[in-house]
Amino acid sequence: MQNQLAKVVRGLKQAEARVEQLAKNTSEERWAARSDPSRWSVAECVAHLNLTSAGYIPRMRQAIVEARKLGVVDGEAKYRRDFAGWMFSVMAGPLPSVAGKRIGRVKTMAAFVPAGNLSRQTILADFKRDHGQLVEMAGEADGLPLDKVWIRSPFGGRIPYNCYSAFVIVPRHDARHLDQAELVWNGEEA
Repeated sequence: MQNQLAKVVRGLKQAEARVEQLAKNTSEERWAARSDPSRWSVAECVAHLNLTSAGYIPRMRQAIVEARKLGVVDGEAKYRRDFAGWMFSVMAGPLPSVAGKRIGRVKTMAAFVPAGNLSRQTILADFKRDHGQLVEMAGEADGLPLDKVWIRSPFGGRIPYNCYSAFVIVPRHDARHLDQAELVWNGEEA
C-alpha cells in the first residue's frame, strides 16, 4: 500500500484500539454520563465520530469510483492535499494546548451532534463497522489519483476538497474526539 494511505490506515486502526480501550476502562454508568453538563460524554464523543464517518463514507466511495475512471498512478507517487483540505484537516485534528488549556474548539453542526440515547453496544458496533469500511476503502483506493477527485464536506456541503484530504481528515478528527473522550473522567477539561 502507498505510504500515505498506509499512514491513514494506521490512524484508523489506532482510533479503533483507543475506542476499545475506552470501552474497557469506562464503566457502564459513566459511558453515557457527562462529567460536566456543558461537555459530551464518552458515548457522545464516539457517536459523533460515527455520524462523521457516515457523512464521509458515501462521498469517499463516489470519489473512488471517479478516481478509477482516471486510471492508476505510480504506487510511489505522493498525494497532495489541496489548501481547503489541508486547512480542514488542521482544524478537525487534535486541539493544541497553551498553558494547559486546549484551544481551537469549534461548535459542530446540529446534524453531527449525537443523540444521547444509543446503546453502548450499538455505538461500538457502528464505530467498528464504519472504520472497517474506511480501511477497506483505503485499500481499494491504493494507486488511484485520490488528489484529483473531489468531495464536498459533509459539514454543510459547501467546502470542496480532494478525496485524499478526506482520508487524512477522518483519523485526525478521530484523534481529536478520542482525546476529548479520554479526558471526560480524568478531571481535566475536555
